[in-house]
Amino acid sequence: MNARLNALLGLWRSRGRTVDEPPIEIIGTDDYQWFPGERFLVHRVDVRVGGEHVQVLEMIGPHDPATDSYPMRAFDHQGGFSEMTATVDADGVWTFAGPDTRATLRVGENTMAATWERLVDGQWRHWMDMGFTRA
Repeated sequence: MNARLNALLGLWRSRGRTVDEPPIEIIGTDDYQWFPGERFLVHRVDVRVGGEHVQVLEMIGPHDPATDSYPMRAFDHQGGFSEMTATVDADGVWTFAGPDTRATLRVGENTMAATWERLVDGQWRHWMDMGFTRA
């Protein structure tokens, strides 16, 4: 089941924006590499969100056969920690879900596109759109 994560492997140039008024631009890189043993995928994010430099280290895995999902644990440069769960459907569309954020990620051979939502006042609201190009 870890083979499904291979679609994410490599260095990606990332670009996007929030849907705030005014929108906040996001630009940088996302890098996905196997941790030795290939049970965890290491995801490093290095982006600028507006004027802020944001760095995140995320571990994805190991695969949970009981739920056919992948736990995700992320740590940011400010000491923040978050958890999500990743699933992928038969068409290769990924869903990342946490208590207050979620995303849908469509992966192509050399591009990816993600739509993010946040939970605001008990309702899911569009938050940002991201595009990725394989570097």
